[in-house]
Amino acid sequence: MAIEVNATPRAAQGKGASRRLRHTGRVPGILYGAGQPAEAIELDHKDVALKLKQEAFHASILSLNLGSQKQQVLLRDYQMHPWRLQVLHVDFQRVAKDQKIHMRVPLHFVNAEIAPGVKVGGGSVNHVMSELDVVCLPDDLPEYVQVDLSNLQMGHSIRLSELTLPTGVESSQLRGGDDAVVVTIPVPRAEAPVEEEVAAAVPAAAVPVLTEKKDEKADDKKEAKKEEKK
Repeated sequence: MAIEVNATPRAAQGKGASRRLRHTGRVPGILYGAGQPAEAIELDHKDVALKLKQEAFHASILSLNLGSQKQQVLLRDYQMHPWRLQVLHVDFQRVAKDQKIHMRVPLHFVNAEIAPGVKVGGGSVNHVMSELDVVCLPDDLPEYVQVDLSNLQMGHSIRLSELTLPTGVESSQLRGGDDAVVVTIPVPRAEAPVEEEVAAAVPAAAVPVLTEKKDEKADDKKEAKKEEKK
């Protein structure tokens, strides 16, 4: 079931109007796309802030209730206050059922605890990617893509081409020829010896001993002066 978002048309526009709107607990936004004119909208701040905490809100087809119309949209962007937990602006894009969309969906990694590289080798999983760029029709958009780590060995990795994508869903990067690494279990590097251990391993005979070198000419002059006094 699609997540529903309630919005109303926004008449006043501009920085001053948006600032006044935020003071009333509302969030200014914009709705665009699907070959239709852009519309200025406003939403309830508390409702938007709660929905932004949901993973699906960022990577799903949403149902936007605007007046008497219900439209399918995607959350395309949002702006937060630099230090306050305040949503400043949201952007929604209309979607058409017959037009493919580009979207970033989260990756869900499963079975890490039974991966041979972890369970047997004692390694740690390194998540190189946390999201995947996909291309698909709106009805085919998945909420997430699952990555199964149950067979991942130490020193091995899983690439984009090895992922099982839902029917009708393609990876944008693979279409561009980039078969990037998604996740890996690297072989731990051996710890470098500390300086004390290195010093202890060097034989004492190999350490040069510095000694004072006598000034032979100075000694000869002293002996000559002693002879003159005699």
